[in-house]
Amino acid sequence: MQERILEILSEYCEEALTYNGDSMMEDGIIDSFTVINVVSDLEDEFDIEIDAKYVIAENFRNKEAIIALVQKLLEE
Repeated sequence: MQERILEILSEYCEEALTYNGDSMMEDGIIDSFTVINVVSDLEDEFDIEIDAKYVIAENFRNKEAIIALVQKLLEE
């Protein structure tokens, strides 16, 4: 699962895979358009629904946060 999430993320932003800062959005690594595309692909890939309440900068601050979000939703 983790590998597939990273593949999806890399389709939109290779730099996100090596980013070590606090917020990819605040640092300009990804933008809201990228987040929407990643969310759509994650929903399709893992047959989950990522509600708008989860589409916040905190959940997309780095690759680990994205992985944690998908894991949480898969467990629900």
